[in-house]
Amino acid sequence: MTVISPELLLHGYAIGVFPMAEHRDDPEIFWVDPKRRGVVPLDGFHISRSLARRMRRGGFTVTIDTDFTGVLDGCADRAETWINDEIRALYLDLHARGHAHSLEVWEGEALIGGVYGVVLGAAFFGESMFSRRTDASKIALAYLVDRLRQGGFRLFDTQFLTDHLASLGAVEISRAEYHRQLSEAIESEADFTAPPTPSAQGVIQRSTQMS
Repeated sequence: MTVISPELLLHGYAIGVFPMAEHRDDPEIFWVDPKRRGVVPLDGFHISRSLARRMRRGGFTVTIDTDFTGVLDGCADRAETWINDEIRALYLDLHARGHAHSLEVWEGEALIGGVYGVVLGAAFFGESMFSRRTDASKIALAYLVDRLRQGGFRLFDTQFLTDHLASLGAVEISRAEYHRQLSEAIESEADFTAPPTPSAQGVIQRSTQMS
């Protein structure tokens, strides 16, 4: 069995593949290279009227890299998950090295949603998200897209296209087109942590201007 190091994991992302396990108790990790790739065009993310109303209503706060472990474990806390112990340890290592980041949504002191992913150059590879309240993952995604735009990112890879992501503006592209965009993105520079966390109204306004 091949042992995957953090360096090998980053190399995998750089050439367009990502790791998965069949389930949390399976020690085997395999590389995935989809023929069709899900991406969120950073100028095409859509905040619906209902989501905008929810964001304006408030009652939540958004942070980054405050509880990476909590977000990672929140994403794995489901009946079926590809996050086994080795994958969990790898992403914790990448986070410690500054290559993996989380965005958290809080209700008081309770972590109610979040998303995490890996950064290489100006590419953000979204790994997973979770929600413990209605719309918490949508709020996380809206703030994430805004951060990626403000930070100079060029590619937001979601790996696969789900109905949920498609409703928010995600699309599928071919493997060849993905590799083209990936090559350009990883040769560019971006900063995940530099942009300040905006107000909900700021996120909504910028999304409206881009759509």
